[in-house]
Amino acid sequence: MPNRLPSISALLLALFLLLPGCAPKIKIFASQATEPLKEYVVDGEAAGKIALIHLHGFLSTEPAQGMLRSQPSAVQEMVNDLKLAEADKDVGAVVVAIDSPGGTTTASDVLYHELTDFKKRTGKPVVVSMFDVAASGGYYAALPADWIVAHPTTITGSVGVVFMRPKLSGLMDKVGVDVEVSKSGRDKDMGSPFRPTTPEEKALFQGIIDDMAARFYSLVQAHRHLTPANLETVKTARVFTASQALSIGLIDQIGYVQDAFAKARSMARLDPNCKVVTYRRDLYPDDNPYNTLDAAEPFKPSLLGVDASFILPPRAGFCYVWEGGVTR
Repeated sequence: MPNRLPSISALLLALFLLLPGCAPKIKIFASQATEPLKEYVVDGEAAGKIALIHLHGFLSTEPAQGMLRSQPSAVQEMVNDLKLAEADKDVGAVVVAIDSPGGTTTASDVLYHELTDFKKRTGKPVVVSMFDVAASGGYYAALPADWIVAHPTTITGSVGVVFMRPKLSGLMDKVGVDVEVSKSGRDKDMGSPFRPTTPEEKALFQGIIDDMAARFYSLVQAHRHLTPANLETVKTARVFTASQALSIGLIDQIGYVQDAFAKARSMARLDPNCKVVTYRRDLYPDDNPYNTLDAAEPFKPSLLGVDASFILPPRAGFCYVWEGGVTR
């Protein structure tokens, strides 16, 4: 008589997974964006609310694509969170927790615009809490805040623009491969990875970089009112520790996320123990303000659990990003 135990075991397992109330919630092929955002309390218990919004990883307008599922982009998720905070009359203030080396120039600018408009529409104060890194576009997005708190170990600054593009011309020469281009104008293929950049093209790119950097500088000065000497130091695009950033005027306070909550409660005249809520698509047991599992972040390919994004070529584009804070 043939052994039917394996097939019976498989059938019992399938029935178990299909039983209502017993099957775990498995989302393998679905996009996380299809799940609605829900409010969860992560701190406090008194009346009134502070909305905690996480801004995490490389900032982009593109969704984070994985092999089996995708996540909303950092921009999309921030806008979703702000809409919920705006609609809730019990939310008196917003704390944005930033841990990001920056991202594309457009994504950084859109985040800045959305936070600025949120403040204008609602009058609700915004406090930023910086974690490991809040540099370049991460700092750009923090500029509309009424108060900026950096952890004692935060790295911030890197106020400037970088234009990254891969170059394959040397490799192509070695393997004997060429690319033939027909174009409508002299500069149509400027920045092409298949040939060296000409001096004229370098000058054109530098003009674009200088223009985008000038916008960044003007926004820093409008919000932070730096002395001329300090602004010139910031323009070097160097990064600063929390104490250096406080001394030069880029932040308002050194502290922890609880200090940001206290400042937000004070500015909104809320109870010192009012609730801190966040918006997630999944329920996490024993949740707390440091949970960033729902935060949008670009997909990183892995080989046996090891980050393998370093094998991918960098994406060309103009970025407000600190390269030293990006893990590839």
